[in-house]
Amino acid sequence: MGDGFSKTDQSFPGIDATASTQLIRLVRDVALRSGVGADEVAAVPGTDDAVLTGELNRIPLNSLVRLWELLAYARPGAGLAVAAAAPLGTLTTWDYLVTTGPTLADALRSAQPYHRLVTAAAEGFDLSDDGELTVGFRTTAGDPVVAAAVNEYVLAYYLRRAREATGRPVRPTRVTFGHAAPRNHKALTEAFYIADIEFDAPADTITFAAADATAPLPRADPMLAGLLRSHADLVLASARPIPGPLEAFRIALDAAITAGDPSLSTVAHRLAVSPRTLQRQLAEHGTTWRHEFDLVRYEQAKTLLAQGHLTTAAIAGRLGFTDDRALRKAFRRWSGAAPSAARP
Repeated sequence: MGDGFSKTDQSFPGIDATASTQLIRLVRDVALRSGVGADEVAAVPGTDDAVLTGELNRIPLNSLVRLWELLAYARPGAGLAVAAAAPLGTLTTWDYLVTTGPTLADALRSAQPYHRLVTAAAEGFDLSDDGELTVGFRTTAGDPVVAAAVNEYVLAYYLRRAREATGRPVRPTRVTFGHAAPRNHKALTEAFYIADIEFDAPADTITFAAADATAPLPRADPMLAGLLRSHADLVLASARPIPGPLEAFRIALDAAITAGDPSLSTVAHRLAVSPRTLQRQLAEHGTTWRHEFDLVRYEQAKTLLAQGHLTTAAIAGRLGFTDDRALRKAFRRWSGAAPSAARP
């Protein structure tokens, strides 16, 4: 396949549960235009413009799912609305990877190893080329309403890109959805240019006729395609996952303890949320303020003890214990040993 594909065989675990800034921005903006409250959107980690600048930042997949949830319940046809708001170039590198091959089938096959440019590894992108070309998608969203919106967007996206890539009014030969048929699915039949859509199907797929899948693409450019794959390798290798809610909380708590003011209200203020909201977020992640506070103090205690230049009393004071006896008691509870065991 060429040198541009070599790195796709490697694992990039740091970004496996993340989505691209371009996709986050797309869904965020449609949600805002659809009447979702700006405060609700702002509460989703990784949705501010500063974070969404550039393609190296990666946003937690949970943030993408939350945006889809807000959008799916705010308006009917949410998935089609997102596809309609995504002209060629919206998803930058990925968009051009799927439109610059010799044919549509070739372009999609070459792009498939780079699907993580857009979304998480667990989000399935499937291809079947047995004469006709079938594109399938498997979202990890658990809510049926959200999953339906996501899958409707993805299939509509690939139909739009097929039309843009070929320069012709491509019509699919088959469209299937795993969700039940809505009461009125006229919008779907019109969007997909097909009278009969299969619902309650085993998979969410769109199928293109062989004539469309193998037609030469007007924008085919082998040199550009190679450059795009090389760029995609660099993006995947250099991506920077931003902290999710729990990681951001732990960073803020660590900083608050270091600063000598590790209260719930202080940490909540650092995260721009209320103490009640912070406690709710921790509960959603299966943890509590007390447990996390304990964990961070233990990690800091080990670090300070290993440095060797502070007394136990000084460390106890820095970590908010009443005295060194309280620290010794806590350290034994944490580790089963006295603080001296952590000294160099």
